Amino acid sequence: MLTYTLRRLLTSIPTLLFIALTIFLLLELAPGDPMAQVPLTVPPEVKEKMRLALGLGEPAYIRFWKWLVQFFWVEPLNFIDWLFNTSFAAEKQRVISWQTRSPVMDIVVQRMPQTLWVVGMSYIVGILIAIPIGIYSAYRQYSVFDQVGTFVTMVGFSIPPFFSGVLVIVVFSIFLGWFPSIYDTTHQVTDWDSFVVQLKQMIMPVMVLALQTTAQISRFMRASMLDNLNQDYVRTVRAKGLSETVVVLSHVLRNSLIPVVTVIALGVPAIFGGAIITEQVFKVNGIGQLLITAIQANDLPMVQTLTFIFAILIVFFNLVADLLYGILDPRIRYD
Repeated sequence: MLTYTLRRLLTSIPTLLFIALTIFLLLELAPGDPMAQVPLTVPPEVKEKMRLALGLGEPAYIRFWKWLVQFFWVEPLNFIDWLFNTSFAAEKQRVISWQTRSPVMDIVVQRMPQTLWVVGMSYIVGILIAIPIGIYSAYRQYSVFDQVGTFVTMVGFSIPPFFSGVLVIVVFSIFLGWFPSIYDTTHQVTDWDSFVVQLKQMIMPVMVLALQTTAQISRFMRASMLDNLNQDYVRTVRAKGLSETVVVLSHVLRNSLIPVVTVIALGVPAIFGGAIITEQVFKVNGIGQLLITAIQANDLPMVQTLTFIFAILIVFFNLVADLLYGILDPRIRYD
């Protein structure tokens, strides 16, 4: 397993380099000028100095190399500085956002807690709800529970978040007045009362995002369970006299989780990407909203860095899914 992991990590390096080059070239070919938002009263020579200060006067291959080196060598050091309160990267050159003139990773670290609070919690809640629903729906196929669960998941799959988000705001915020309609990103949890306030403002966005997660994963879980419930090994285990609880949870569930793990692992990068539409509806200043504002402002360093971070997460959690296969299925060996 260790040899396979190291080999996969080494082979992921050229993959990430190719992704980085693709992202850079696509954004270079995209229309737009970062100086377009500069007031017309600014003299042309000042605009040219600003352009040179942003590094736009250098050839594309030099800018790509600088961005790549700064990302791999400086941005991780920025995270270490933030985590351990050190200053390894204090004197290093950083990737600067064109929009805010601040280091990109500093802004990402500021926005990360909002995304983790809302989108991360909704993903965990969705998984915890979806797996039991999928298991019971498959075990009680065509029952009333299965029919209701199928209907609810189809609704959750079909309704877009910009509609369900506005709907829950109208019902629970305007008519009932239970929860705030706008997420207060400046709120800090310091005691129990502030934690309750944080919990209340999280309920509606978590509800909207968890509905989609539950709808997707529960359908995969149900289909995978149905495929395994009729296998020969299940009849053999039942013939040995084991209880239905042991048969379903110890044997069928373990094999059924193998394809579901792929869906769950590849959905984890969405936590860091953020639910862009939901963050817009509830005014959550997370990573998703940061990406949208960077695209609108033509902030190429921010867009490049965020997109590349998402690519790294996807490659990493692909590896995590493959390793979990070996844990769940004894027939899979990587040595």
